[in-house]
Amino acid sequence: MGTGKRGLLATAVTVVCAVTVLAAPGTAFASPGPTPAPTTAPTLTPPPSHSKDLEEVREKLDALYHDAAVATDAYNAAEEAAKKQSAELVTLAKKIADGREKLAGLKDRAGRAASSQYRTGGLPDEAHLLLSDDPGDFLDGAGRVLQGQRATKGLLGEMTRTQQDLEQYAEDASAQWQKLEANRKAKAAAQKKIEKQIAAAEKIESQLEKEEKERLALLQQQAAQRAQTAWLGTGILEEIQGEGTVQGQKAVRYATAQIGKPYVWGAEGPDSFDCSGLTSQAWANAGVTVPRTSQEQWRQLRHVALKDMRPGDLIIYFDDASHVGLYVGDGTMVHAPRPGRTVTVAGAGSMPILGVVRPDA
Repeated sequence: MGTGKRGLLATAVTVVCAVTVLAAPGTAFASPGPTPAPTTAPTLTPPPSHSKDLEEVREKLDALYHDAAVATDAYNAAEEAAKKQSAELVTLAKKIADGREKLAGLKDRAGRAASSQYRTGGLPDEAHLLLSDDPGDFLDGAGRVLQGQRATKGLLGEMTRTQQDLEQYAEDASAQWQKLEANRKAKAAAQKKIEKQIAAAEKIESQLEKEEKERLALLQQQAAQRAQTAWLGTGILEEIQGEGTVQGQKAVRYATAQIGKPYVWGAEGPDSFDCSGLTSQAWANAGVTVPRTSQEQWRQLRHVALKDMRPGDLIIYFDDASHVGLYVGDGTMVHAPRPGRTVTVAGAGSMPILGVVRPDA
């Protein structure tokens, strides 16, 4: 092992600290603001006729925030992988340190054995036996020779295995380091994209007059309402009759207790959340570990039919699984929508539903 390997433990610990510090504000989104209760759909006053331009603005903003949401999932995934790799590096570094200490001890034993042979004149035990005139001494010595040979063979074998282990640990550590560096780069690229998309959206919004912002908010509410009304119009609530488990209800209570807290990309609470940060922490509070990102929640958790949905289940939105909310019942869900918004209750059908997953058994 070179001097680089000797410093691996310290380096790995430093990596863990660095990864922990690298948490930054974030993004992952959905439809804006709370929607009306599912069983009532008051008619919103249509905006003025020249709202076509604002409708295009709304669609542009939705696209920008959606792209930022996708990048947030990539950021969160890279963050989780980096944490895991940092922990593995620390473990490997400790194994290397322990292995080096063990190898040093074995070499010391081998050195003492060599010194003992030197003190006996450099002759092997077999030669001493041949020179012995006492048959009893010869037989006793023969036994000691066999034991010594076995001990020497065992010592050499253990030294070889320890050396091989050290080499393997070093290779594994190098591989983990490369993965860690790759995920650092992935995080940086995702962060850059997130910030770019959010900055573009904020620039568009900053150019609107107060009255235009109000009309834009109305358009956003109308879009969410139309989607929710269409979803309810399928009669889905007549089919969704499931009751939440004890754990599911606990997750619901946690998530709804966060209402009003700001959306921040990459955040997992307690003061702010992104969409999957909210759902993962809600279920962690219920004693169930779920994947950190909405895409991994969709990929890893058990899928259930929409009609079988019950409080506590996670609703995954958009074809790319870039957003998630937690179903609370009566056709509503709680979620962290996007930058500039807070955790809120919204219609479960106010965005395109990809499917439903269940964290608990």
